[in-house]
Amino acid sequence: AEIDRWRAKRIQEVEEKNREQELKAAADSVLSEVRKKQADTKRMMDILRALEKLRKLRKEAAGRKGVCPPPSADEEFETRVESLKSLLKNRTELYEAEERALRVMLEGEQEEERKRELEKKQKKEREKLLQQKLEIDSKLFGDPDEFPLAHLLQPFREYYLQAEHSVAALIQIRHEWDRYLVPADHPEGSCIPPGWVLPSLPTNDTWATAVR
Repeated sequence: AEIDRWRAKRIQEVEEKNREQELKAAADSVLSEVRKKQADTKRMMDILRALEKLRKLRKEAAGRKGVCPPPSADEEFETRVESLKSLLKNRTELYEAEERALRVMLEGEQEEERKRELEKKQKKEREKLLQQKLEIDSKLFGDPDEFPLAHLLQPFREYYLQAEHSVAALIQIRHEWDRYLVPADHPEGSCIPPGWVLPSLPTNDTWATAVR
């Protein structure tokens, strides 16, 4: 059952990662297409400006030769150009809106990815700290698998951990510790250690036998 749960969890993680990659690839593809459309629209605008400039130059050249187009031709040209400019402007605004929406989606996905990575990292840190605590507790109070909760060391365990369950006990223990506070360079004492003082490893077989 544990193997099946582990396998199902791994499969789910792989599927979620694949979906995220597919979503990002699809968004990148759409974003690339939108940018291509924006480039095409800009090129069309450049062509329109070039046509306006070309017609102006040809009109001036024809005027120097005494040839002038009728006003209706100018009006029709300007009407068509303005219509095309309006169409291209609307397309530009539409493509910009699409790009902004895609960027927001990609940034949101990246933010979710960063959150997942942070949660995964924090989970690993918690598991590491829990494992360290279990190892320290095992050294101090014995292996819980080897000794049940009712073993002989349980009263000592309750004594050393009473401050975690009682504010009064915490105050009393802290008061007793504070009586022995000294500077780090004091010749007759040392600072209170930040955590448990782990026992040293046995230096001979006799001691090792007593510890076991």
